[in-house]
Parts: sequence; C-alpha cells; structure tokens
Amino acid sequence: MANAHASINQYEPDIVSSPGETLQEILEERGITQAELAERTGRPKKTINELIKAKASLTHDTALQLERVLGIPASFWNNLESNYRASLAAQRDREALERQISWLKGFPINRLIDLGWIARRESKTDQVRELLSFFGIASDVQWNEVYGRPQVSFRRSASFETSPMSLSCWLRRGAIQAERLTCSEFDRERFRDALRTARTLVTEPIGTAGNMLTEICCDAGVAVVIVPELPMCPTSGATYWTTSNKAVIQLSLRHRTDDQFWFSFFHEAGHILLHGKRLVFIEGEEFEGTEEDEANSFAADVLIPPSLYKRLRKTRKFSKETIRHFASSIGLSPGIVVGRLQHDGVIPHSHCNDLKRKYNWTDLTEVSH
Repeated sequence: MANAHASINQYEPDIVSSPGETLQEILEERGITQAELAERTGRPKKTINELIKAKASLTHDTALQLERVLGIPASFWNNLESNYRASLAAQRDREALERQISWLKGFPINRLIDLGWIARRESKTDQVRELLSFFGIASDVQWNEVYGRPQVSFRRSASFETSPMSLSCWLRRGAIQAERLTCSEFDRERFRDALRTARTLVTEPIGTAGNMLTEICCDAGVAVVIVPELPMCPTSGATYWTTSNKAVIQLSLRHRTDDQFWFSFFHEAGHILLHGKRLVFIEGEEFEGTEEDEANSFAADVLIPPSLYKRLRKTRKFSKETIRHFASSIGLSPGIVVGRLQHDGVIPHSHCNDLKRKYNWTDLTEVSH
C-alpha cells in the first residue's frame, strides 16, 4: 500500500472506460479481491460488483471510501466518473444525431452556408448539430414543437410551392437579427409617429432608408429586420412579437422593387397596430381574410391617402409624366404609384415598370447582416 499515491499517475482518466474498469485493474495489481474491498469499504459485495461492471455509478461517498482504502484521492474517482458519464452522454448524442441525418434533407443547407447563417461541417452528424444550434433547439423533435405549431404555419399560395423548413430558417434568422437590436418598450403612439417618418423615407436609397427605418422603429419598440429570401419560401414579410413589449417586422427583398418593399413594410405595421400580440402573420402572395384585408387597406392608405388616390383615378390617361408628377406632389417615388395602379387593375402589370426603383442586397449590407 506504500506506493498507492505513486501509482496514481498510472491511471489516467479515460473518457471511454468506466471507473469500474480502472478499479478492477488496481485491485488485480494489488491482489485485492472484490469481497475484500467490500469488507474494507463496508459496501455490499453486489454493490462493488455492479460498480466494477459499470452497472452502478460511483458516488461521492464511495469515492471517499476508496480514498481511505486504496490511498487514491476521491477527486481522481470523481473525475473518472464524471468523464465516463460525459462520454456516455456524448455517445448517446452522436447516435441521436445520426438518427436525425435524414432531417437535414428538407433544409436549404447550401444556401444557409452561402449566406453565412451556418457553417459547413465535414460530417453529416456535425451538420445536424450545426443546424440545431442555429435554431437553438436540442433535436428535430423540438423543431416540430417550435416551428410546426399552427400559429406559425405558412399560408400557402396556390402559385408557389412552399417549404416549412425554408420558412423556419427565414424566421429564425430574423429572430436572431431582432435579438441583436436594442429596442425601447413598445409604444403605440411613438410607433405611429415612426410610421409618419417612415413615409418620408420612401424616396431615399434603400441603404439609407433601411438604417433609418430600423432606428426610428426600435425607438418605438419594433425591431425591423431585412432577411434574404430562401428557396421555396415565397415570403414578403412577417410580423410577430418576441415579448409583450417588442414586436418584429421581418421583410425580404423578394420582388426587388420599391413598391413591393414599402407596401410590405406598412402592411406589417398595420398588423402591429390593428391585431393581437399573440398572432403571427406571414405574407406571401394574395391571402384572403379580414386581418389581411385590414392590413392591406392600412398600407394602401398610408402610402396614398384615399382622397388623393380618388383624384388620381379620375385621370383619363396615365402617362409616365402624369405618374411622376402625382408621385412628386405627395412625396412618393413613382414606382409606388405604379405598383398601386397595377394592383388595382388601372394599368397593366407590364406598363411603367421602369419607374420602379430596383433594390439590391449590396445596398443593404449594413442593414441585413
């Protein structure tokens, strides 16, 4: 027994072997039987046998007893047990990740990697782990619980094939960006003021307007985030509340034109002012319903007041010059007027599109990333 402490270095903790294996090696080296160890520690023979066979955990009490009997510090045994249990957990985790590899197939992994939202991993199991970390969930089961709920399901359009997986990635990225924004508590009147200011930004370059939009809305308790669209996710915008005092307006540049972008923004703003905080609104194509109609009317009226639009509709011939003049007179860009006239069937969708301002992601780098 005199060399007990000196022999500690021979037993390096091995995260793949159990404390029982190490204990058995020490007993054999010292010529101590399991029965003798049981007698010296005051533990039942069955307990010692189960410990050696890794059928029982090595407790802190047992570690102290082994320290007295074998002269090997309790910390050694405790660390060995901790490392062993961690290795078992890691093994179970690897096996669980392997079972989830097929879950990856539904997600636009390459696009997520290209956008820098997740990293490319060498193995499929590591890629599963990377995607779970992106979502902030433990497994694919939790993905179904969090993103498969009816209130966040995508309103499908007959015109486009949609993917709940792509949508969940888009929403999650928006939530991550919104978390980074420090917002005041939501204030309805301040948000109305912010919308009046936002209305003056529609003629500005999107980079300038996007930054100012984020700033003035954050001051009113609304995080505005602009997130790149994903394959099979024809989404123009979404509105949701992360807390009772913080709303999120999430937009894409799906159509790449000023009329679509600003209508989407004011449409989502309408949901915030008109509808409940527990609801999630996700917009794609033309969806019917009272709440959607109300948000559409809100956006249309903010951009072009009804009385002024009525006056415009009396125009017999809509030339580009007429549209430019009207837009200038009410502080709008011509493209927004064109979009409204096209939507209402006043002019064909093929007419005057050159009056619309094109938006590019390169102009939105600071806003969207």
